[in-house]
Amino acid sequence: MEFKRVSVIGLGYIGLPTAAVIASRGIEVIGVEINQKAVDTINRGDIHIVEPDLDIVVQSVVATGKLKATLEVEPAEAFMIAVPTPFKKGNADQNSPDLSYIESAAKAIAPALEKGNLVILESTSPVGATEKLAQWLKEERPDLSFPQDMGSQADINIAHCPERVLPGYVLQELVSNDRVIGGISPACSEKAKALYSTFVRGECIVTNARTAEMAKLTENSFRDVNIAFANELSVICDKLQINVWELIKLANRHPRVNILNPGPGVGGHCIAVDPWFIVDSCPEEAKIIKQARLVNDAKPHYVVDQVLSAADEFKKPVIACLGLAFKADIDDLRESPALQIVETLCTNSEASLLAVEPNIHELPSSLADKGVELVSFSQAIERANVIVVLVDHKEFKAADKTSLARKVVIDTRGIM
Repeated sequence: MEFKRVSVIGLGYIGLPTAAVIASRGIEVIGVEINQKAVDTINRGDIHIVEPDLDIVVQSVVATGKLKATLEVEPAEAFMIAVPTPFKKGNADQNSPDLSYIESAAKAIAPALEKGNLVILESTSPVGATEKLAQWLKEERPDLSFPQDMGSQADINIAHCPERVLPGYVLQELVSNDRVIGGISPACSEKAKALYSTFVRGECIVTNARTAEMAKLTENSFRDVNIAFANELSVICDKLQINVWELIKLANRHPRVNILNPGPGVGGHCIAVDPWFIVDSCPEEAKIIKQARLVNDAKPHYVVDQVLSAADEFKKPVIACLGLAFKADIDDLRESPALQIVETLCTNSEASLLAVEPNIHELPSSLADKGVELVSFSQAIERANVIVVLVDHKEFKAADKTSLARKVVIDTRGIM
């Protein structure tokens, strides 16, 4: 079928690139965002997030009138929900998923729904979230029929299609990656596949909603378990006085071994979060997945202990922390173990703290309010006696290592 108008709910790290790519295919896109500043920025043809080449695409589709941002939901043929699914705050179980943003999105789009419309949940969600979305829509619009009751005869089609993109490569991977599409009914799946086929060159693979939800969680849990092995190995190697980086290179020479590199923890909005959704659904069964999360969540505390021990050797310690983002060469600080480490040092150390993050212009208030200085790499090397490598940004990889000869270096990334 032909889609002439699509609405994207949530214009963040996933929603805005998705809206821009669809609009670049000549389809009119209405982007809905609760942040007035973000709406104004996008409508000027600018962007409020950092993603390579996204500014060029947004400027183009806004100029041609194919993309418009707004605070209010407008009628469309398809609605794509790309809102956050964080943990519940103040909950006894701190790792329980918060679906309130999805529920709010459902209530926002419900008045605009018309017969034949398609609603897609792109937000990474626990198993069963797409069915809850359908129920929330049904409660708001009892005059319409939904697929859990009517199947292929329903007025509204509902499906789940999780994003599977890497920050820094979002525009390429939105188009090139395969997509897993799970409808509440087969008819919902096919209609969703028709929409994604307008801009995806990868294969669009159809399944049911629950399997699609679990597929995304499984992908990130698999990676989390493998990272946990590497992080646990690094702690063991420290105790046994073995260079973990050399060890991994040697072990990986086996044709069927591929150990990942350890780090200061696991960050980002996916790998550090999604495994807990599986644990929340099946706490008694998800033993390895839970243990991997505990290992990775403990790694920042291990790094903090290393830094504090090193700082104790100096009368006036100055600690330079290289990197705050959750991965290399981006500005995204969400769930960042590097940021967590620096925040913890603020509380537990009397040392002067310097932060080097070439991808941001100002520190978050959690650091700035506690006296942390944002400095250049050269300033950090000149002033600090303890250097902590937390992110393997290209600027740090290319740095002259001889400048660190007289420093105490704690390298969590193995680049020094």
